[in-house]
Amino acid sequence: MQPKLILHGGASSLDDKGGLDSVRSSLREIVEEVYALLSQGESALGAVVRGCERLENEPRFNAGTGSVLQSDGQVRMSAALMDGARQNFSGVINVSRVKNPIHLAQYLQQETDRILSDYGAAELARELSVPPYDPLTDFRLREWQEERKDNFSKKMARLIAEPEPRRGTIGVVALDQEGRVAAGTSTGGKGLERIGRVSDSAMPAGNYATDQAGVSCTGVGEDIINECLAAKIVIRVGDGLSLEEAMTKSIQEALAHQTDLAAIALDRRGGLAWGKTCPVLLAAYHTGERIGDTLELGAEESAGFIAV
Repeated sequence: MQPKLILHGGASSLDDKGGLDSVRSSLREIVEEVYALLSQGESALGAVVRGCERLENEPRFNAGTGSVLQSDGQVRMSAALMDGARQNFSGVINVSRVKNPIHLAQYLQQETDRILSDYGAAELARELSVPPYDPLTDFRLREWQEERKDNFSKKMARLIAEPEPRRGTIGVVALDQEGRVAAGTSTGGKGLERIGRVSDSAMPAGNYATDQAGVSCTGVGEDIINECLAAKIVIRVGDGLSLEEAMTKSIQEALAHQTDLAAIALDRRGGLAWGKTCPVLLAAYHTGERIGDTLELGAEESAGFIAV
C-alpha cells in the first residue's frame, strides 16, 4: 500500500501564522523525513513517534522544547500514542523535565498500565534512566513574565514561539505499507492555565486510531474534550461514513457549538482529511506523490479532503 502521512503544529483563533515561510519550511522538512521512513518500510507507529519527536524538538512549536508555562511558571507536558492495528492507547499527563514525552508514551504501549500522570510519569522516566532535560526556552520564559505583569489576563500562550500567534499542540497520523494506522499527539498545554489542568492530547478525545482511521486534534482542549472529536470521527468511519463525511459532519457540529479546534485524519484506504473551526491550522501532508499544507486556507474553509 502507498504510505500516507499528515501532521500538524497547532491551530489558532488568530488569523496569523507566525512566519508563514519558516513554519512551512519546518513542517515540510519533517514530513519529508518521516515519509522517507514509511517508504523504507517503517511501521505507522514508528513513523508517528519519529514525527512527534521531531516536532517536539522544534522550539517554535508548543510541545517538548518550547512548551508553554503554566500559571506557576512550570512546564508540564502531555503526549499520547495510539496503535490502530492493535487499538492500543498509551500516554503521559503533565510530565516535566523530559525532552520527548512521546518516548514515554511509546514505552507504555507495551505495558499493562498505559496512561500515567505527573508523578507516575516522572517515576517512569527515572526507571528508564531518561536524562533530566529542561524544555524551557527564553521566549517562553519572557512570555510568562509578561503575562505575570497582567496577572495572567490572557487565556493561553502563543501558538508559535515567535512574536505573534497563540496556542498549539503537535500531532502526526500515518498509514504504512501494511495498511496500519497510528496517531500521536503532544502538547505543552494552553499555557498560563491552572496547575494540574489536563489537556485533551492524552485522551481519546484528542488522539485516536483504529484499523479504520486515525485522528490527531489541536486547539482548545476543553472544546475538543466536549466534542470527543478524535474518537467521534474515527468511530463514524468505522460505522460506515467516509472519512470526508465523518470529518465534515463532526466539524459542522463543532462549529454549531462555537468551538475553537482543528483535526487532521487519514483512513486505511489512504484518504487524507482535515477540519477546523478556527482561522488557522498549521498542517502538512505527503500523499506519496506530492507534499502540501493547509497554511494558506481561508478562515471560512472549515474542512478539506484528498481522496485515495
